[in-house]
This record gives sequence, C-alpha cells and structure tokens, in this order.
Amino acid sequence: MMNVPLNISSMMERAEKYFPKKEVVTRTPAGNKRHTYREIAQRTRRLSSALQKLGVEQGDRVGTFAWNSNRHLEAYFGIPGIGAVLHTINIRLAPEHISYIVNHAEDKVLLIDSDLLPLVERVKDSFKTVQAYVVMTDGELPETSLSPVYSYEELLAEGDPEFEFVKDIDENSPAGICYTSATTGNPKGVVYSHRGIFLHSMALGMADTGGLSESDRCMAVVPMFHANAWGMPFIATWLGSTQVMPGAQFTPKVLAELIESEKITVTAGVPTIWLGLLKELETGEYDTSSLRAVLCGGSAAPPSMIKAFEVKYGIPFLHAYGMTETSPLVSVSRLKSYETDLPEEEKLSIRAKQGLVVPGLEVKIVGKDGEVKMDGEEMGELLIRGPWIASEYYNDERSKDAFYDGWLHTGDVATMDEEGVIKLVDRTKDLIKSGGEWISSVDLENGIMAHEAVFEAAVIAIPHQEWQERPLACVVLHDQFKDKVSKDDIMDFLRPQFAKWWLPDDVVFLDEIPKTSVGKFLKRALRDQLKEHYQIQ
Repeated sequence: MMNVPLNISSMMERAEKYFPKKEVVTRTPAGNKRHTYREIAQRTRRLSSALQKLGVEQGDRVGTFAWNSNRHLEAYFGIPGIGAVLHTINIRLAPEHISYIVNHAEDKVLLIDSDLLPLVERVKDSFKTVQAYVVMTDGELPETSLSPVYSYEELLAEGDPEFEFVKDIDENSPAGICYTSATTGNPKGVVYSHRGIFLHSMALGMADTGGLSESDRCMAVVPMFHANAWGMPFIATWLGSTQVMPGAQFTPKVLAELIESEKITVTAGVPTIWLGLLKELETGEYDTSSLRAVLCGGSAAPPSMIKAFEVKYGIPFLHAYGMTETSPLVSVSRLKSYETDLPEEEKLSIRAKQGLVVPGLEVKIVGKDGEVKMDGEEMGELLIRGPWIASEYYNDERSKDAFYDGWLHTGDVATMDEEGVIKLVDRTKDLIKSGGEWISSVDLENGIMAHEAVFEAAVIAIPHQEWQERPLACVVLHDQFKDKVSKDDIMDFLRPQFAKWWLPDDVVFLDEIPKTSVGKFLKRALRDQLKEHYQIQ
C-alpha cells in the first residue's frame, strides 16, 4: 500500500477542485455573506501566506478568538496548512483561564473577532508569547490597546492566492489544540493530530453516524472554539457540503430563520440550543421540512425533547456522545434495522441513550471487579481508545489520572445493554454540565468558603429547563453572621472570581450540610432534600 500522509490541507484542496461553486454562508449584521469554495480556498491560501510573513513557522501555535464564520473556517485550514497548530480559544472562559491557556499553549499570533477585542484587552498584559494580533473585521481597524495589530482582510489582500500548502507534514504532528473547560484547576490541553482529525472526519461522514454528503446544507451551531465544532467544518469542507455559519450572538429565532431560509439539512449543538429552538418553533410558523437530522451532544438530551422534535415536528434527532479528549465523536444513538418496528416508547428509550460506539473506536465499561456485563444494569467507568482519542494532556502532569493502560478513563459512569448500547448514568466527580460546558462544584465551594461569613458550602447540580443543569449553592453561615448575610452578598463575592455562566443560580442557607461517615458532603442527600423546590415539572 502507498504510504500517503493523512493531511488536513487535502480536504480544502478537494473542495477547491471538485466543488468550487458550492457555498459557505456566514450570517453578519449586514446580512448573509456568501463565498464559494473556490474563494474560500484562495482566502485560506492567502492566510497561510500572510501567517508565514508574520513569522509563524511549523509547530507554532496560532490562537483563534472567534465566532462561527467563514474567517474561522479559513483559519481551520490555513493554520495547519503551514504546519502550525490551530488553537481554538473558548471565549466563555474566565479571564484568568484565557490567560493561562494562551500562555500554556505559547500562542505566537492571535486571530480575534472585532467584537471580542475587549475580552482580550483585559488580559493582554499577562500574555508571554504573543507577538502579533490580527483583527477579523470588514471595516477599518477599531481602536485597540493591542500591539502590534493587523487587519485580517488587509493581510489577506497582500497574501498569495496560489500559496502551496506544506506537504511534508508528518500526519502524526499536531494540527490543533483545544482546552477543556477547567472542571478543577486550570484547563487541560488536548492536541489533535492531522491523522486523528482525518480519521475522525471519515467516521463522522459514515451513514450510521452523521451520514453527511455533498448534498447536505450543514449548520454547526456548536461553537468552532469547542472541540473543533465536533468536526463538522472539516468533513463538510471535505465533502463539498454547503456550510452555514450562524455568526455572533445568535438567538433561537435566528436559528429557526436560517433553517428555513437556507434550507438546512443537518445541524449540531448542545441540548440547551435545541430546547430554545423548540420554544421558538412553538411561537412561530417556520418551515423546517428540509432538516433530516439534528445532532445533539455535550450532555444528555431529555427524552421529552427528542420526542417533541421527532413526533411533533417530524425532525429526526441524533443523540451522540463525546468529549474534548475524543475529537469528540464516540457514539451515536441510532435504531438498528430490526428495532424500527418497536413501540414508540421503546424506540424513544433507545434514542435517549448514548448509543453504539462508532467504527474505529473501542470502548469498555469497567467496575470494581473488572469489565461489567452487557445487561444494561451493571455500572462502571467508561473507557475509550482509538486513533482519534487523545493519549495525554498537553504538558500536564494530570495526564496520569485519565490516560493509563492504553485507555482514556472518562470519569463517566455508564452501562451497556445486550445490544451494545451505552447509557451514561452518573459521573465519578461532582461536576455540573451547563449548556454543554463543565462547571466545577469544588472550585465554587472553595470560592464561597473564602467569604468570612461562611462556615461550610456545598454546590450541587439542579435541573434547568434551558441549560439542563445549573449550580445551586448550599451555604452554612457562622453563627454570628446568621440572618446578616444575603444571597446577593455571596453572589457579589463570587462575581470577580468566576465567569458569569459559572455563577450559581441560587443560594440556599441551611443549618447544616449532610455528610458521609467520613465527613464528606453527602450531595445525593442534598439533592433529595432540595429536589421538590428545584425540579423540572
């Protein structure tokens, strides 16, 4: 067999050669902007050329601080196209975490959407390796304290549209890096190789997974700064699928309008997005008949939501599972051919699980006595391995806690039934997953207990109709502060410490927090104690 390297730039070259007329559509305040793949490829080549002129070399990291747009898509290919590493930065992280990951990744250049400049300006003085800032804007450069600063479009105008992507890149070399949402401590970096992204894209395109094709009109609602937008920009470009980018600050109404006007066939996002879309569909008249699949991941989708999409609106719903560490696709919940005639409730029960592992990966579920039975009852930790699964965290000693014996130890507790269907039932740590992002209860507890009035604090997850889970703070005050400290006092104390979306939805004052026999907080008892007050009806 020929030893041909699996290289990301070949995906863009294929789109340029065979699908030059197909479009990438970006929603902007001035209306939808349209570029053909021929134009996108030329702009990508210009970007690669411009980055080299700025001094970016093979192995250097280039950060992106941006929404879903054609420019971000160009960066997806233009940065790896010169052998550099695409670092997609989560714009929702707390400032100290943004500073940490830029420095930890040693980013050399940052590409920034103009409306996000203030977030970067707040922490620019802490950056140790950034040598240039590139602002992605249509107009003139806005005033900024960043320096040196360049206009993305002006750099592209001076770039070479015939630039040749670097070919002698080892397929196992880094193409991208994404950091986790910092469940405890600082975020952890996950490096994606050219080979891993290439194979993950092939898996996502399979008929029994995403089933994408040239005829699809794809809209990745999941952010391009989060786990490579689940790989959709790569596979859609490779296949020549039309791509629709929702841009900045979209709403459920905007998504519904884009689905109708752009005739979207496949879209992907976390459950909170689809809960919002369901509410919008109930209030307006929208034509969603073009949709053949809504791909949902990030956290478990409520069966009632799946049922609403499929029964009320006739929109097929694909429930998937993955992690930043897994590129992210691991499993997709689809009915087997002999299950299509089952009663509706049985089919819904299957679709609400995390599904079958995709071809190319191996999984096993391990309990205290070894691998569990495939009976849907016995529980254990989910372990994964395969060619697009990370083998370690980037320059991080915490790797040993998750990667050993040749497997990724996910920290998710799961079962597997006789059909091989995975179901997540719990987590090994008390993490809160809000809108597809992790929140650390321990970090919040430590933050609360730093308040002089607080004796004890425990943070638990409560159900939320929009975000699936939100943190609830349970606080015991020192005797001398009882009835003298309010919820607002606690929240005001936390605001400078955490990102806005980390802040608890509520603070409940208790006389005591239930504990285990060894003195640990008994959070299960807390949830039971408070569930009547915070339960989704």
